[in-house]
Amino acid sequence: MADDSITVEALQKLLSRGPYHQWLGIKVVSFIDDGVELEVPWRDEFIVNPQGGYAHGGILATLIDIGGDYAIAAKLGRPVPTVDMRVDYHAPATAGIFRVRGHIVKLGRTFSVASASIHTSSGEMLASGRGTYFTQQPKAAVTNPTES
Repeated sequence: MADDSITVEALQKLLSRGPYHQWLGIKVVSFIDDGVELEVPWRDEFIVNPQGGYAHGGILATLIDIGGDYAIAAKLGRPVPTVDMRVDYHAPATAGIFRVRGHIVKLGRTFSVASASIHTSSGEMLASGRGTYFTQQPKAAVTNPTES
């Protein structure tokens, strides 16, 4: 469902603009039928409980949000702000590669909906969620509204 004008490399460049995304190490793997597939390598800094060795839920929520956002970005050629989001946690996330699949549910002129899921490399689902994103085309910036 990717816009013909955007490539995996161009989407990676958009995604990598943010320092947080750089720190997470997110890589755009491919476009899928109605969205995008991303990979995130494990970082020990994800751990919330050293005894359990599992990732903080906020990291998983972040990945759900990014998966939905960049599924839409693949279509529009730009990331969009999140309006609302929910996440369901299915299993503890431990060391390994996280595979994030974001899918567009509905692409609207003002608001859009996308879903995302996170899986281990063996296919176990760790989390899933859905978000609403503000997709209205940005208005042109006005540098000095008093000038005519």
